[in-house]
Amino acid sequence: MGACFSSSSSTNQTTNTTGNLSSAAISQTTITSTTTNSSSSGISSNVSGNSQFSAASGGDDRQPGGQILPHPNLRVFSFAELKTATRNFRSDTVLGEGGFGKVYKGWIEDKSSSKNSVIAVKKLNSESMQGLAEWQTEVDFLGRLQHPNLVKLLGYCYEGTELLLVYEFMQKGSLENHLFGRGSTVQPLPWDLRLKILIGAAQGLAFLHTSEKQVIYRDFKASNILLDGSYNAKISDFGLAKIGPSASQSHVTTRVMGTYGYAAPEYVSTGHLYVKSDVYGFGIVLVEMLTGLRVLDTSRPAAQQNLSDWVKPYLADRRKMKDIMDSRLEGRYPSRAAGQIAQLALTCMENEPKTRPSMKEVVEKLEQLDAINGRPRIPRVHHSTHHYSQHQHTQQRSPHHRRSPQPHVVKEGSRGSRRSPKGW
Repeated sequence: MGACFSSSSSTNQTTNTTGNLSSAAISQTTITSTTTNSSSSGISSNVSGNSQFSAASGGDDRQPGGQILPHPNLRVFSFAELKTATRNFRSDTVLGEGGFGKVYKGWIEDKSSSKNSVIAVKKLNSESMQGLAEWQTEVDFLGRLQHPNLVKLLGYCYEGTELLLVYEFMQKGSLENHLFGRGSTVQPLPWDLRLKILIGAAQGLAFLHTSEKQVIYRDFKASNILLDGSYNAKISDFGLAKIGPSASQSHVTTRVMGTYGYAAPEYVSTGHLYVKSDVYGFGIVLVEMLTGLRVLDTSRPAAQQNLSDWVKPYLADRRKMKDIMDSRLEGRYPSRAAGQIAQLALTCMENEPKTRPSMKEVVEKLEQLDAINGRPRIPRVHHSTHHYSQHQHTQQRSPHHRRSPQPHVVKEGSRGSRRSPKGW
């Protein structure tokens, strides 16, 4: 679950009265609230009582392939089972670490086939500022929400102080790792896979936004987009999700939580959370996908540390876009489609929520681009090249376009930095 940011942090991260990070504090930090204590009886009653959704919301089909179950369909694991599955939570089974705790790779026996199935087990860190509330939210939402582009929650464990969640295993890890990871094991994503991942993630958000009980995800970012063995994108980590406003309201008001750089400006400054606050975060991920650069990075020159502010003039002019495109694409991308995605990113990042497109509109636009990109190419008699030809030359990386280091996540009240999750 995402770590969070707060103006009362005990670290040297600072905020001004509008909730924006000062220039000295830019990094991928996050916003948090105090976790309220609940009894174990509250856990069982809420898991069975479906407190987040009405019973009438079962079978919602406004987004093909998705539904809201009338009751959670989750397996209750014992702590002993998960301890065995993860080889006693051995260090070499760690897949990543976030604000909630470490994620371990595990193996459980599939009784129907007598074979071992691979799982991902998220275990609460005793020093984490997150806990029961975020765990409960994850169970409430992912226990009932089912869609091809949402990570599947298989079950949970609650014994004493031990809180664990069990998910399907995602073989290719996080989008964050593919975009910003280092080393020979990290292969750059080609254009067609980037577009496929964007469409899948957009479909997941569109499902949440168009369900009978609108769900605001609230922490959309590259590290929360996980990829299966075929690079299908699935949104993970619902610890910060909120039920959207009622029909008579435009927004819900809540304490600000999420990740700096991805959180919408109106939410950071006022605490007013809109469905289209998620659209802003999606726009940021679009820019990261185009550029291969993190939204916030203090290692870049001062004027370039905030990616969204720096690249807007480039996104608005297709002739300048080649200067900011991810050099690991090596020029192999359709320039017209890249320009249209840049324009889409700009509309998603509009300051006013009402001027941003809906996620349904975003899906439609991306699918249109994918269809055009997949059409057979017909040679033109009078032209040697056309907009969708793929450049074979390698772009030279400009000085400001070097790979960004992995930023650390700082949490309110934490004893030090933690690795951000690498995915499953």
